[in-house]
Amino acid sequence: MRITGINSRDDPAGVGIRARCEALVPELRPVHDWEFREVDGRLVHAGRVDRDLDADLLVFLSRHTSVRPVPQLTVHATGNVGEAVLGGEADRAAPCSPGFMQSVLRRLAALAPPGYRASYERTHHGPTDLETPSCFVEIGSGIEQWTDPSAADAVARAVLTAGPDPLAVPLLGFGGTQYAARQTAIALSTRGAFGHIVRSIDLDRLDVGTIERLARVSGAVAAYVDRKAVQSGGQDRLAGQLEQAGLPVLGEGSLGNLGTLPWSDYAALLALAADVAPGASLRIGRLTSCPDPVPVRLDGALVAGALRGDSGGLLERFDTLPIASLVEGGRPLPILLVPSACADQIIHDLITLCVKTITGNQQTAIVGDRLIIRRDRFDPEKASALGVPQGALFGRLQRGEPVVIDGLEIRPEMVRSPCATEIFVEGLEKYL
Repeated sequence: MRITGINSRDDPAGVGIRARCEALVPELRPVHDWEFREVDGRLVHAGRVDRDLDADLLVFLSRHTSVRPVPQLTVHATGNVGEAVLGGEADRAAPCSPGFMQSVLRRLAALAPPGYRASYERTHHGPTDLETPSCFVEIGSGIEQWTDPSAADAVARAVLTAGPDPLAVPLLGFGGTQYAARQTAIALSTRGAFGHIVRSIDLDRLDVGTIERLARVSGAVAAYVDRKAVQSGGQDRLAGQLEQAGLPVLGEGSLGNLGTLPWSDYAALLALAADVAPGASLRIGRLTSCPDPVPVRLDGALVAGALRGDSGGLLERFDTLPIASLVEGGRPLPILLVPSACADQIIHDLITLCVKTITGNQQTAIVGDRLIIRRDRFDPEKASALGVPQGALFGRLQRGEPVVIDGLEIRPEMVRSPCATEIFVEGLEKYL
């Protein structure tokens, strides 16, 4: 990849970063081909600067200014959501490279001098009329930091050693403030790599067309919404816009659980999950690939019986199989998504897992293809006959706690009755 680092000769931070980059190139031997250009004036007005460059990526080496100067190192894409206050055109965003930006952010976080923090910034200034992907990498936020050799060294090393993670998932970010705290944390700990980021107070400027343009120049395949930073009404409106734009919304948990599953496989699982179980969440466990997924359905009574005996353990064992589970209300549904090529074997393994979970944790009997689960359960009629009023005391007895009524202790075993549940499993013997 050919990268051009661009700085302004009027910016002490950019001059310092460039000088340090040129000094470090022989030592670090970057895997990318670097060249450097210096321009007059502010970089936010450096429109069309890429027209005479033979580059795949532009990295603007710059300063960051804040009304409350604090030591920080930042990275962000260029563009304007709404009016153009700091260069560029209104409602226009430039192409960017989320994977490279994520890598720079991670390197900044690792190399930041003591007292400095690393973060994304929201999309908020020019130039916007670029055809080449770009990003700003900045030292903030006052003259003391702009001229700090240790900050220049950290930024130079970060940009020269950065390289896109092949597993990075390019995202649009919505919600938060100038420094995009949640998006920063996600990019540092998951595969989520952000391009353009829109802060909370600019969300009312969005429409579907703007979101589609932001996604196109970011290469974004999904979106993340900082829900705690967006009012409920704004969340509903944004959710509708993202749906129209064809961008799935991924939560922090989903991003953190992607593992090494290819995005194309995960996207196919998301679409299938939305079709077979709308509203359910997707749990992929240790799944590393899932080409051509299909839904398989287990007997609901069989899954419920296994969950009753060992809910946490069952989920953990599901995670060891090449399946994606669908979870609703914290409990797995009897619908699993599996690679079509091995669906029959996985169905056999799932039934075996449920049967062995039941027989290993509960009193059972087997009659032909019938699996009979015997247990004692709370009997409300017995409780009422002993004078226990319905309500909280019923709940305590169900939880196995004794209660006292008119000086008489009522123990849980006094209000239980035997019951049996029969589950038909065709060919039950082969699953034992």
